[in-house]
Amino acid sequence: MSSILSLSPAPFGRLLTAMVTPFDSDGRVDFGLAARLSKHLVQEGSDGIVVCGTTGESPTLSWEEQNKLLETVRNAVGSSAKVLAGTGSNSTAEAVEATLEAAGAGADGALVVVPYYNKPPQEGLESHFRTIAAAAPSLPLMLYNIPSRTGCSLSPSTMARLMDCANVVAFKAASGTTDEVTQLRMQCGSRLAVYSGDDGLLLPMLSVGAVGVVSVASHIVGRRLKAMIEAYLSGNGEVALNYHEQMQPLFKSLFATTNPIPVKAALELCGWPVGPPRSPLLPLSIEMKEELSNILKLLGQI
Repeated sequence: MSSILSLSPAPFGRLLTAMVTPFDSDGRVDFGLAARLSKHLVQEGSDGIVVCGTTGESPTLSWEEQNKLLETVRNAVGSSAKVLAGTGSNSTAEAVEATLEAAGAGADGALVVVPYYNKPPQEGLESHFRTIAAAAPSLPLMLYNIPSRTGCSLSPSTMARLMDCANVVAFKAASGTTDEVTQLRMQCGSRLAVYSGDDGLLLPMLSVGAVGVVSVASHIVGRRLKAMIEAYLSGNGEVALNYHEQMQPLFKSLFATTNPIPVKAALELCGWPVGPPRSPLLPLSIEMKEELSNILKLLGQI
């Protein structure tokens, strides 16, 4: 099952949920619901919870809200799961401050996205991540590459140079290609744990050396995703493939428009009133919600 490089360790577990941020009817963060949801996700198979990432709507959360969410989820799940905080920013100084806050609040790691909008060159990206790693040397970091949102991409060769930072241990690959995983493994070695950032590509990415996923769909089908990963790693490819194909309609529906619009609607349909996303994102359209509802019924989720 393993490649020449061998399977990388999974420092944060195999299945991590990029958790939505629940809002109440007035648009305020519902911290009580966030606590209950995080516990539920762990019960449904999540090894880790990522708070205040893309799915958690970090761009429209204040740093005060983000810090309280981390504290809330950390207290809710205790030692039953890893808790990672999204601490990325397009300002290096701001990302450093957020990462230090996360370390002080007891996070098990930080998810640090490639700086967005200002499109730094590779030298700027390397400097940015080195500065963050040096500022919080005891906190494990997962670097996050999602060029469709950030406007630039962290190259495997730049990532290879960053491997001399001892606390850079993982990479969330969300470029939409399995080749990214291959190039990362070839250039960075097996010490780097590569996580799929795309539910639909999880199985193909496992086949080329990814260790797990930072998932959106695990809000709904956590147990099935965990079973698929375990089946693949135990050598039962047919079972893993069956799970992969069974969940494809849901994967596609959850990304039919901007994340986290669909997953918030899916959670509402499943009995979790997490509220709509914050503006400028809007609730899922009636037509798309009906389609999503039909998929959830076919999966037996509602």
